[in-house]
This record gives sequence, C-alpha cells and structure tokens, in this order.
Amino acid sequence: VQLQACGGGLVQAGGFLRLPCAASGRSFSSYVMGWFRQAPGKEREFVAGISWRGGSPYYADSVKGRFTISRDNAKNTVYLQMNRLKPEETAVYYCAAARSILAVSSTPSDYDYWGQGTQVTVSS
Repeated sequence: VQLQACGGGLVQAGGFLRLPCAASGRSFSSYVMGWFRQAPGKEREFVAGISWRGGSPYYADSVKGRFTISRDNAKNTVYLQMNRLKPEETAVYYCAAARSILAVSSTPSDYDYWGQGTQVTVSS
C-alpha cells in the first residue's frame, strides 16, 4: 500500500484545512486508517483514526470537536478536516494504514504503512 497525503499549506489561526490521503492497493477498505503529526523537535503524535468501515472515529483530546476524520472506501481516500486551527498545531501531518488491528490505535508502531507527510503551518 502506498499513501499520498496532500492539502497542507499555510493558514491563519482559526482557519481550516482539509487533508486528503489517497491510497493505492486493493485492500484499503480493510485497513484501519490514522492521522498523526510531528512538530520539529517533538515526537510523532496521534491525531485521529477511523476503522475500516468508517465508524468509530477516535480523536486525540486536543482536537476533539474541531477535527473530523472520514473515509471513502470507493475512492481509497481518507480525509482529515481541521477547523479552528491553532499555531501550536503547526507540524507535518502523516496518514497511516494498519492491516493487523481491528480498532483504531494511537500507537504509531501499530501502523504498517505511512505517507510522506504534508506540512501544515498555522500562523498567529
């Protein structure tokens, strides 16, 4: 599976972005999908995840109520809608796919495939 995330860019605080992540391969619909982010000098952290059916989305506490993860299995794409962005959320955002877990995990090592990342910069 290859993952291609895009949609990053520069946005003002309080603004929004939508990040799509397109996946190649025939088994996309069976993977748990996740979004992570990594700021300079910090560890990669979980942002949101969604099960293979599209139900049971799970969010980091810091983004609940502002971010929404969704997936379109017919298009092999997972999305992260980010609203009311904050400067401290400036980071490279990565999408990831897990083939061996049944539920969303916040642990990066549970994910088998990673996209190349897309930069999100939130100005104050």
